[in-house]
Amino acid sequence: MPEEDIATQRIRRRRITPRYCFPSVSIFMPFDPKMGMKNKLMFSLSKATDKVVSELKNNYPGEMSLLVIQKLKAIIKKLDFNTHTKNIAIFVSPVFEKVYYLNIDVEEKVIVNESLQIRELVDSKRQSQQFHILLLSEKGSRIYLSDSYSSLRIIPDSSVSENANQNDSPEKIPNFSDAATKKEIVMDKFLHQVDHSLDMALKPDRLPVFVMGSEKLAGQFKNITKNNEAIIEYVHGDYEECSLDDLKRLLKPRMADWQQIKQKKLLHQLKEAAGKNKLSVGMEDVRREVINHRGRILLLEKQYLSDTNFLASGELNYKTAESYNKFSCIKNPIDEMIDKVLENGGEVEFVSNGFLEEYGQIALIKDY
Repeated sequence: MPEEDIATQRIRRRRITPRYCFPSVSIFMPFDPKMGMKNKLMFSLSKATDKVVSELKNNYPGEMSLLVIQKLKAIIKKLDFNTHTKNIAIFVSPVFEKVYYLNIDVEEKVIVNESLQIRELVDSKRQSQQFHILLLSEKGSRIYLSDSYSSLRIIPDSSVSENANQNDSPEKIPNFSDAATKKEIVMDKFLHQVDHSLDMALKPDRLPVFVMGSEKLAGQFKNITKNNEAIIEYVHGDYEECSLDDLKRLLKPRMADWQQIKQKKLLHQLKEAAGKNKLSVGMEDVRREVINHRGRILLLEKQYLSDTNFLASGELNYKTAESYNKFSCIKNPIDEMIDKVLENGGEVEFVSNGFLEEYGQIALIKDY
């Protein structure tokens, strides 16, 4: 019996090339040097650095990690403690570094991975459900911050009716025979004082406002206020004897969809900016204004961030002075605009698709 042929097949092993990792680090944290707590800030930065060092050594051992650690420590040594900001963001890779001093609140984060993303900074904005309550009453008005039991109380010198009869001379309110008309004028003056106090309360942060009071008084205030863009809703009723807990309980059903409240506020801001000729819409106009440092709030529909075909479409097919670095946090024209707005102390908001349909899917509220 002939010996059976045995075919020998040579197996080619696929050559495995070593994978070179280029680690990157993103740090977002509170940074408010004006409060005079440099030691506390340095302690927080030191803890963040220790976490970075530990993760890099465990997950990305090698020279690139050592380089990133050295760069990070050098950045921290050079931070500006004379700045007036709320938070800080640090981006570091072996070939890129960037520091943002921010006027927005962000969640504290330390991210160690292989890709810096500036949009992670926007996604890390603290979504605090804070709001103001303006309680209107003829006897006096109060402004509450939702998470504080203190309030700013605004009261007339005396009751409105007494003001109408005693405090306003004929020179101030001449020839009024109608007592009701006279009372309305006095109330109007008082509501202007209330509106001024509301404006001062909104200076630190333009939080949403709920105005609560009688339909007549709320309507009169609505006609004179300069803060319409911050007012989310007028809630009619007699709430003069209500505590802050009572008011928050009454408003709770209206707080269920905070994202809707936030977008309602943004819509107010868009309309007000358009009325003051301080709004740019569409990619070309928005980018020009951002480059010229005129941006206060940049609004982007989320399709700009997730649709790679959209990023490569004609909408963004223009020449740019920037040469984008894949190892940086700025990888395309959208990232570039986000970078410029944040760098200039502005804000960036990602909104749902369709929200900016009337504005070309991208809008910029300019300084005013």
